[in-house]
Amino acid sequence: MNQPDIFTLKGKKIIITGASSGIGRQCAILCSRKGASVVLLGRDRSRLNETLALTSNSSGNIIYSVDLLEYDDVAVVVADAVNKIGSLDGIINCAGISTTLPVNAISNDKMEHFLQTNVIGPVNLTRQFIRKNHISQSGGSIIFISSVMAVVGEKGKMLYSITKGALISAVRSLAIELASRKIRVNAISPGVVVSPMSENAIYSRDEDSLDKIREMHPLGLGMPEDVANACVFLMSDAARWITGTNLIVDGGYTAH
Repeated sequence: MNQPDIFTLKGKKIIITGASSGIGRQCAILCSRKGASVVLLGRDRSRLNETLALTSNSSGNIIYSVDLLEYDDVAVVVADAVNKIGSLDGIINCAGISTTLPVNAISNDKMEHFLQTNVIGPVNLTRQFIRKNHISQSGGSIIFISSVMAVVGEKGKMLYSITKGALISAVRSLAIELASRKIRVNAISPGVVVSPMSENAIYSRDEDSLDKIREMHPLGLGMPEDVANACVFLMSDAARWITGTNLIVDGGYTAH
């Protein structure tokens, strides 16, 4: 007798934010390759179309150009996606911003913007996802992309760490709250991944600084697919007994 492939995403419908580049784009590619229909969210329509062209069965996937801080627009987008493809099975919250700033250089406006973008935006979208008329009655899987900066310290990373740590805290409480509905909630905390975000970071501006970052990762810097592979696993039925956890995917960074 053939055993079912518990790692497949066939038939699942998954929202992915930050899908125009980096980890979000790779999640879209791999989830679709594993059989999922994907709903791609981002602000840049042209880059979303580029991602869409890279997905499998692209005609069954949808893109929405939306600002996640426009909360009413987000509610409309989720409802429209459900109307077009049916109830949803998963969401991967990839969208976010990063910075390196000493505490004395951080303004109140900057703090509010980071909290809105990295915490309130994804949590609000997740609230829309879990509405009973939006999510599959058999349950679902929620992933927040956090960061190793949520679990270790680094100069100039306080603001980023606050927001990414908040996601991990949210995961623990949400996992308990939503377990009765068979909705799993997890975080993934990557180390430094080669992506547009890391390429714009301060340490990428000179080779010596970048070498130091590389040395902190025993297995080298990550690629977007390294994180996307972990997302595919947590989206699949193979992870049906995993909830409330923070999966660190960092090439050994936190092993020091």
